[in-house]
Amino acid sequence: MKGDYFFGTRDVTMTAKTARAMFQYGIPGWLDAMLEVATGSVANSDFEQLVAESDRTFLGGFMNGDIQWAPPELVPNDGLVRDGGLGTIGGGNHFVEIQVVDEVVDKARAYTWGVRSGQIAFMIHSGSRNVGKYIGGMWRDRSRDAWPKSLKYPESELFGLSLSANPELVNSYLQAEATAANYGFVNRLLLAELLRLRLRQIFGDIEAPLVYDLPHNITLAEGAGWVTRKGACPAYLEQPLIIPGSMGAPSYLLVGKGNDRFLRSASHGAGRARSRFDMSREGVDKSDTALGLTGIDCITLRQEQRIEEAPAAYKPIQPIIDAQVEAQMVDVVAKMKPVLTFKA
Repeated sequence: MKGDYFFGTRDVTMTAKTARAMFQYGIPGWLDAMLEVATGSVANSDFEQLVAESDRTFLGGFMNGDIQWAPPELVPNDGLVRDGGLGTIGGGNHFVEIQVVDEVVDKARAYTWGVRSGQIAFMIHSGSRNVGKYIGGMWRDRSRDAWPKSLKYPESELFGLSLSANPELVNSYLQAEATAANYGFVNRLLLAELLRLRLRQIFGDIEAPLVYDLPHNITLAEGAGWVTRKGACPAYLEQPLIIPGSMGAPSYLLVGKGNDRFLRSASHGAGRARSRFDMSREGVDKSDTALGLTGIDCITLRQEQRIEEAPAAYKPIQPIIDAQVEAQMVDVVAKMKPVLTFKA
């Protein structure tokens, strides 16, 4: 897995048609094209399972994207696409983590979702990788260029777009963000599938079914406007959601309660208590005990990631969960404890 995630032993080669379908139609488009011409590592996948699991992906793994917003080199008219970013974890707090279901709180719902105490679970936190960065940079420049010449630039360097002044830019931005989200859906699918394929080489025909895939940091049309969830995720009524802990701290599988007071949302995590710089500066106790890393293995190319992303850098997860349960935003279904984390 270290080779697949970090050293390029994975093969995520696609036909040009598959790549274009991925950006335009997310998981359903990617699957249709792959069923026509399967390429790369996933040629050995159980496509019936992947098709069935799209029902357990938020929005079916599809948003209204358009290939015009994708990096041109990833959407050629023909030939093969070899994308060095697809099927990779990413930086910052992104991870692939192997966990154990430590406690089941809502036994009935957990049973329905196929979750049992003592199970091994895999949790993935990653997004649209360099595609998101490309689209974000494009729209930073476009929104700055559209800023009224008579107004001073905002100190934040954040340039707003409005439907009244920039309707075409607003609609185009939302489509561009959806294009990146489609890529993110497929990226997470591939991270999971690469792991499943390796497990099947060793353990045989295991299913390792998807419980749910949910995006965060995304803009969604709701009611008469939009909700942008930065550092947050949707928590619609009866919808599964995940609040990951930091490496070494528990993560939670929950169910949304659709609370309008909080815009039908929940937090994406606990949030940092200390900056990466503060964690890595000289004089800081970097022992596993001080960092909260006892009993957890971390596989990474950058050892400083163990320090910068250690539990000691984050707020305690339990009070964050308790506060959201008390506020009627979510209910807890199960708690998972980490065993091994892949960090980029």
